[in-house]
Amino acid sequence: MPHRSQSPVAGSESNGSRHRRRFLQTAGVAATAGLAGCALWEPTDDDEPGANGDEPDVADDVSSYATHPDDDVRMFRRGLRRLGYFPDETVPNSVSVNWSFPINNVGHTAAKSSPLPTPDGETIVIAGDTGFVHGVQPSGEPRWLTETGATDLGFHGSPAIVGDTAYIGGYDGDLYAIDVETGEIVWRTRAHELEGTLAIGSSPAYYDGTLYVIAEYGSPSSGALWTFDAATGEPTWHDDRIWGQPHPSPTVDLETGRICAGSNDGVVYCWEFPSLEFAWEYQTGGEDGPDGEEKADGEFNLGAEIKGTIAAHDGYGYVGSWDERFHCIDLEDGTEEWTFEFENRSMANPALDPEEDVVYTGSNDDHVYAIDCETGEELWATDIDGSIIGAVTATAGTILVGSYDSYLYALDKETGERRWRVQNRGHVTSAPVPHDGRIYYAERGVFTNYWDDDEETILEEPGHAYCLVPEE
Repeated sequence: MPHRSQSPVAGSESNGSRHRRRFLQTAGVAATAGLAGCALWEPTDDDEPGANGDEPDVADDVSSYATHPDDDVRMFRRGLRRLGYFPDETVPNSVSVNWSFPINNVGHTAAKSSPLPTPDGETIVIAGDTGFVHGVQPSGEPRWLTETGATDLGFHGSPAIVGDTAYIGGYDGDLYAIDVETGEIVWRTRAHELEGTLAIGSSPAYYDGTLYVIAEYGSPSSGALWTFDAATGEPTWHDDRIWGQPHPSPTVDLETGRICAGSNDGVVYCWEFPSLEFAWEYQTGGEDGPDGEEKADGEFNLGAEIKGTIAAHDGYGYVGSWDERFHCIDLEDGTEEWTFEFENRSMANPALDPEEDVVYTGSNDDHVYAIDCETGEELWATDIDGSIIGAVTATAGTILVGSYDSYLYALDKETGERRWRVQNRGHVTSAPVPHDGRIYYAERGVFTNYWDDDEETILEEPGHAYCLVPEE
C-alpha cells in the first residue's frame, strides 16, 4: 500500500497520494432496447468475451466477507461491508424486461429504494416513495401490499431482511418491521420515540439481534446513529453527534471492529464495534473542510456532502463526496490513504471486488470508474451519458449501473466496454440487484418543470420497478 497520511484531518495529502483521473476511451459497441419484451444487442465473437459459450468464472462459495455471517440475512449492498458484490451471479449477453409496475410518484431526487429478495428467494420486497411496500413473487405476481404512514415522501432507503421480517425506515421518521410472508406490520417505532426524527433515509444494518440505523433531524440539520432491538423495535442507544441530515447507511467491518457512515456535512463518523465508543471522524472537502453555504448556525458548511454508503475492504473505507473526490480511509484511525479526482461531485454507492482489489464507482461527470483499491489508480472509465446517483453493482463478469439518462447499463468488468443497455422511463437511481438469473431495480418518476420554481411540477409518468431476464 502507498504511504499513508499521518493526520486524520480530511484533505491532508502526502506527495503523490492524490491521483487525478484519466479518461480512458472505451469504444464498446452500444445497443439499446425499448421496454418489456424487446430483445437487446447480442454480441459477436469479436465483441464480447464469453460469446463462444465461456461464461465468466462464478464463485463456488461467497464468503461472509461479501455477504452476511448469517445465512438468513439480506441487506442493502448485500452485506455488512456494503460491497455490492455478487460473484455468484452472471449477467446474460442479452436481456428483456420480464415485468414492471409503477411504484414511485414523488419528485424528491434522492435515490430510490432498491428491491431486495428474501433469504428463500420467494418474495421480492420493494418499497416505493408513496409509502407502500410491495411483496411480489419473482414472476411479478403480487403477494401483498402494505400501506405505511410514510405517505408523503415514502421510502428511499432499502430494507434489511432477517428471516421472515423486513426492517425499513421511512421519510415519516418511523422505523417499520414487516412480515415478509403476509405484509403485516409487526412493530412500528415512531419518530417521537426517537426525539422527533424528520426521516430515515438510510438502510438498516443488522447484527446479532440488533438493528443499526442512521436517522435525520430537521432543526437543526443533524443526525444520529441509533440501535434497536430487532425483536421489539425498542430503541436501545443513540449518538447524536452527526451534523447534516445523513442519507448513507451504516457500514460494519467486523475485522477492524468499526461501524461508520458519512453525512451532508462532508464528515465520515466512525465508532468502535460493537462497543460503540466513538473512534474518529474524517472531514472531506479539503484540509479546512468545504466552504459552501453555512448551516446549523455555523456548525458546518455545504460543499462536500457524502450521499453514498461506504464500502469496507481490507481495513479501508471507500466513499465519494461532493468535493469531487473519491476517498480511501484507514478504518483503524481515520487517516487518508489516497484520494481520486472526478470532474464533478460523486454521490454513488460504490461496488467492490475483494478478490481483485478493485472498487467501482460513479460520478455526476457521467462516468463509471474502476479504481485500484491499493494505489487509487484508474483502471478504466466509461461514459454512460448521465449522472450516477444510485449504486454500482459488481457481478462475476459485469458491472451493472443505472444512469440519469434513463438506461440501465451492463459494462464488461475488465474493460468497461458496454455490453448492453436497457431503456426505461425515468432516472434509474436504485441499486441493480441480481438474483437467481434475474435483475431487479427501480427508477424515479418522469416529471416536467421540476427545476422551474415558476411552473407547476407535473408527474408525466410514475417510476417503475423492473425485472430483467435472459432474452430467449
